[in-house]
Amino acid sequence: MASVAQAIRMALHYGEENMNLKDVFGQDVGAPLGGVFTATQGIKTAWNSTLDERGIISMAMGIAMAGDRCVAEIQFADYIFNTIDLLKIAGNTYWATNGQIPLPMTVMTPVGAGIFGSMYHSHSFDAWASRMPGWKIVIPSNPLDAYGLMLSSIEDPNPVLYLKSKALMRHKGHELIPGEPADEKELKSMIDKPVQNSENWKPRWPQLEKYMVPIGQGKITRTGEQITVVTYSRMVHLCEEVADKLAQEGLSVEVIDLRSIYPYDWQMIKTSVQKTGRVLFVNEDTEVTNFCEHLSYRATQELFYYLMAPPRVLAGKNLPGIGLHPNLEKNSVPQSYDIEVAVREVLAEVP
Repeated sequence: MASVAQAIRMALHYGEENMNLKDVFGQDVGAPLGGVFTATQGIKTAWNSTLDERGIISMAMGIAMAGDRCVAEIQFADYIFNTIDLLKIAGNTYWATNGQIPLPMTVMTPVGAGIFGSMYHSHSFDAWASRMPGWKIVIPSNPLDAYGLMLSSIEDPNPVLYLKSKALMRHKGHELIPGEPADEKELKSMIDKPVQNSENWKPRWPQLEKYMVPIGQGKITRTGEQITVVTYSRMVHLCEEVADKLAQEGLSVEVIDLRSIYPYDWQMIKTSVQKTGRVLFVNEDTEVTNFCEHLSYRATQELFYYLMAPPRVLAGKNLPGIGLHPNLEKNSVPQSYDIEVAVREVLAEVP
């Protein structure tokens, strides 16, 4: 099975061969490194930009305004904050020109904790991103979705922010990407650049097929009857662990992987909450002005008479940064234990 990094790489290759993707660029994105997480190794349209986040976003906007499709990478989301004014302009251009100037640009950046990167490599960006009108925001939790969401991002005429979890880049899924060889070693030999003797290396791409995950469509990864847990990215796997553990006690937890932050699959959330009567929203961005607070508010406003307990949000601590020591990180963002405690507390609420 492919890893998330391999899935992104294969999607970019498919895009440049079949979807008119002309440029893939950013700091260390081109040869020889192929991205800090190796997600752009072997991509023939990949090139190295200067170490300048504002320049990277500006170039992407110019390329897109000229009519070409591009994928630009900010090496870590922790360094995207100084581009916020440009992101705002990119978000309103398609709308402000009444559709005359589409922006088929994808900005890809790693987000979140889980790699013990301390204050400068552990930030999330999903809450900030949810407040950027005009952008579509996707955030996969597994390789197949990483592949399908990248193809959807490349094809979309709107600017798309593609958030990839730092901690999941080496995560391997349970479903093959269409065209991917079943043997992991075979795939590695085909598309992974060897550490040694790599001077003349070129990838041997599998016969990949088009597979799209519609932006705005969530996925139920665990079915349940007593409580709905809505989450995305790395937290999906922690929530699934908790759901599986509680199932052994006869507690039934439904887990929804949103896959897209905007647009998001409200109908899926609504249908699930109407069934279970309880809902917990989980992510790892800071808890104040968190995106899940919006979802909780909407659940209260629109589903009040279905609820048997107040909606609850479990998110990262509202701290200026995340400490380097593993204990500091683990106490700054939700862990499996925190999710389990929150689920049990919501289930214990008496209507």
